[in-house]
Amino acid sequence: MSGSSLPSALALSLLLVSGSLLPGPGAAQNEPRIVTSEEVIIRESPAPSVTLQCNLTSNSHTLTYSYWTKNGVELTATRKNASNMEYRINKPRAEDSGEYHCVYQFLSAPKANATIEVKAAPDITGHKRSENKNEGQDAMMYCKSVGYPHPEWTWHKKENGMLVDIVNTSGRFIIINRENYTELSITNLQITEDPGEYECNATNSIGSVSVVTILRVRSHLAPLWPFLGILAEIIILVVIIVVYEKRKRPDEVPDDDEPAGPMKTNSTNNHKDKNLRQRNTN
Repeated sequence: MSGSSLPSALALSLLLVSGSLLPGPGAAQNEPRIVTSEEVIIRESPAPSVTLQCNLTSNSHTLTYSYWTKNGVELTATRKNASNMEYRINKPRAEDSGEYHCVYQFLSAPKANATIEVKAAPDITGHKRSENKNEGQDAMMYCKSVGYPHPEWTWHKKENGMLVDIVNTSGRFIIINRENYTELSITNLQITEDPGEYECNATNSIGSVSVVTILRVRSHLAPLWPFLGILAEIIILVVIIVVYEKRKRPDEVPDDDEPAGPMKTNSTNNHKDKNLRQRNTN
């Protein structure tokens, strides 16, 4: 073989190998084709009922069964052997939003699925209305929501009626954000700085919602207040008793030199008898 024919032979070999690796014209036709209904946006609660639909229009494999999932979890009583699938949501609310999948399981091929998004503005379903702590303790406030897409969370503090960003210059503020949950922790509470109203806000592409938690910080002497109150009551009671005893009327206290009533009467009678005898003798 000449030197000029070697590159041509090598190129031909590479072309044959690459052609054997590429899928044939019928490979794309063997892939299942699923047609779905459009995404749903819930703008009011409750909203009119909606129906999600999937249709397996092209398939070369034997279908075993199909079912629906929401956020990766299979929905109860949706498994059946059908290429046309429907799932009805009656009076949908924000908690019904999420990613719905219609899933087709085949006998000897990987399963196929399609996604339908049901979107809704966030709705905060849990938070603390107030948090009461003592100075020096730690406080934790949280918010959790429903709605899809998952919201972006922000925290603010109300000062003079205005919302201000939380500045973590002291390092005492810790914010943890997850999909439908947020948490604000404040360590080593300061009675002069930290009390007030804290607002958590959830925002996604459909809407926004906010709620407020009131943080109260008491003095570190607060646990002693009940004891101090009882002690003060005891002291006041003792003072009243002492004052009352000292202000008793004098005639209520018997004189030690003066005999009791009956003895005084007998002494007076004896004195009269003695005078009478002296007169008779004279």
